[in-house]
Amino acid sequence: MAKRIIIKREKRAYVEELKREVTLSGFEKYYVDPAKDFHMKHGIIKKEDLQKKAGSVIKQGNNEFIIFDADFIDDYKRMKRSAQIITLKDIGAIIVNTGITRDSKVLDAGAGSGALACYIGMIAKKVVSYDIDERGLEVASENVKNLCLKNVVIKKGDVYDAKQIIEKDFDVFVLDVPQPWKAVETAKKVLRVGGFLAIYLPNISQMQEFVKGLSDDFLIENTIEVIEREWAVDAKRTRPATKDFGHTAFLTFVRRIK
Repeated sequence: MAKRIIIKREKRAYVEELKREVTLSGFEKYYVDPAKDFHMKHGIIKKEDLQKKAGSVIKQGNNEFIIFDADFIDDYKRMKRSAQIITLKDIGAIIVNTGITRDSKVLDAGAGSGALACYIGMIAKKVVSYDIDERGLEVASENVKNLCLKNVVIKKGDVYDAKQIIEKDFDVFVLDVPQPWKAVETAKKVLRVGGFLAIYLPNISQMQEFVKGLSDDFLIENTIEVIEREWAVDAKRTRPATKDFGHTAFLTFVRRIK
């Protein structure tokens, strides 16, 4: 049975004695299995209530919860992790800078927990993701299965050794590995002429090392860093939230030209 989301809205009230608005209770969101009762700090919500029509209001004590179906992004955020994953802000940059569409074939290494492969799998025609770590391969494969992605394949292989990689004529090749300059020959083998190579590295010195070793078979398009800042906006306030995503990694986009 598909998972569902229940939310409790934030409650705020103006306190005359304080001359300001205060939070009575915070926003809460839960990812639930409607096949069984859900236990939480506010009590127990019965499975019969969890199976109600999307948009229904469920009352639990003095609290009200709104229920609706979980979307892909809700399931995605619950995936298992074996290592640090590429963040959503950086995944977005990869998609738009390489022009991934429903007709694209994408190669990815290393797979890690399969987060990038799974997200791109919702957009692209086909995704193949390589890694050499057994635990990572196991977790990535489980995540692909749980998200029901039939077009994503997880494989064991070392992209530093072009002989181990059999794919050809792919549109995009994403490298999230410590030494991507060792995979340039693999990129030449797997990418079609005009295809994109995307490099993801945490340190700019690593990126410089990659750029220095790039052959004239490739053309560097750009190097970017995506900074995300969350804001708190409501009727009484507009200010930066305390949580923000600053630096995660640098991204360089390269195109195979011959």
